[in-house]
Amino acid sequence: MSNFPYKRQVLKGSIFSGGAFLLVLLSPRAAGAMHIMEGFLPWGWSLFWAAVSFPFVFLGYRSLSRLLITNPNYKMLLGLAAAFVFVVSALKMPSVTGSCSHPTGVGLGTILFGPLVISLISTIVLLFQSLLLAHGGITTLGANVFSMGIAGPLAAFAIFMLGRKLSLPRWLNVSLTAFMANMVTYLVTSLQLALAFPMESGGWAASFLKFAGIFAVTQIPLALSEAILTVIVFNFLYSYNHQELSTLLNWPKEVQAQ
Repeated sequence: MSNFPYKRQVLKGSIFSGGAFLLVLLSPRAAGAMHIMEGFLPWGWSLFWAAVSFPFVFLGYRSLSRLLITNPNYKMLLGLAAAFVFVVSALKMPSVTGSCSHPTGVGLGTILFGPLVISLISTIVLLFQSLLLAHGGITTLGANVFSMGIAGPLAAFAIFMLGRKLSLPRWLNVSLTAFMANMVTYLVTSLQLALAFPMESGGWAASFLKFAGIFAVTQIPLALSEAILTVIVFNFLYSYNHQELSTLLNWPKEVQAQ
């Protein structure tokens, strides 16, 4: 397979992403405000979510290894998808103590490489964010990986495949996929917090409604914005390399023409 013809454009995008990364890195922010912060979950739940997430991350590593062995030219596209997750998920809005609302960026990678690969990418991104930006944490890494890197992409991939089966327009399918990845991530985060901190009156169900209700105020507009941004980025990539992406995604000709 030949090298991607849009290397120059990707280089410009990489420079932009690098600049955005430095701005995020050097910006003064409250430590621990990203995702579920360090030490916020009880140890039992931290270990539980780490154990649940590990098999998916391991399968993601195997899937990515096979992909790069058979198609080494996808490394550039993979790096772009990872940079997109890092930069987009670092944009936060304060929402509730112990966490926040922010885009996830995993919808694009899920479309390109599937939910297993994006679980590994999300793990690496979340690890670097916790170490470099003090966003999230090591003890809560498993919980954050499960919500953003596993549950969100799995639900998004199901929507993406359903959209293909229904022959939805490409832009609509991509936007729905990104929107679903974002919303499911925060529904699962709300559930994680509710299970760890059930209310005295109403238990975990009442706690879930409380967390989800607070998140919804900022998360729904963010999810819609992320859907639009993902469509723009995907169309940019597709316009410069539609043949390669069509082969990667195995799209029929009628969808390629949309």
